[in-house]
Amino acid sequence: MLKNLKDLFDTLTAGLTAPGHAQTAAEQAHTLQLSTAVLLVEVMRADPTLNDSERDAVLTALRRKFALSDDELQRLLDMAHETSRTAYDFHRFTDLMNERFTQAQKIAVVEAMWEVALADHHLDANEHHVISKVAGLLHVTHGEYIAAKLHVQAALKR
Repeated sequence: MLKNLKDLFDTLTAGLTAPGHAQTAAEQAHTLQLSTAVLLVEVMRADPTLNDSERDAVLTALRRKFALSDDELQRLLDMAHETSRTAYDFHRFTDLMNERFTQAQKIAVVEAMWEVALADHHLDANEHHVISKVAGLLHVTHGEYIAAKLHVQAALKR
C-alpha cells in the first residue's frame, strides 16, 4: 500500500510542476492534500528552531482535515517535506485550493497554519510572513486572517 501511495504522490508532484497536466478527480484530491501539507510544513520550516510540538500540530491538522491512516499521514508528511524543499513559490499550492476549496476551507487552512506556528508558544517573524503570504494568495481577507489567529490563540489558552 505504501508503494502505491508513493507512486501516487510521485504522479501528483509531477502534476504540480507540469503545466497542462490534466489530473483526474482522485489526483486533484490528493494534490489538495499534498498542497495543504506543504503549506503547513512551510510554516514549520520557517521557524529556525524546529521542534516536535510543531510537527505534531502538522499531523493533527492533516488528520483532522483528511481521513488518512497513520502510515498515509506519515508518507504525506514526508512528501510534503520533500516538495517543500524544492518549492520556489506558493502559487502552485494555492491555485488548486482557490479553485476547489470554499472560503471556509481556505480559512481553515490558514487557521491550521496558525496552529503550527503557535504550537511552541512562540511566533517567529518568518512564520508570520509565510502565513500572511499564503492567506493573501488564498484570498483570505485580513479580518478572516486575524480571526483565525485569535481563534487559535484562544484555544491555546484553554
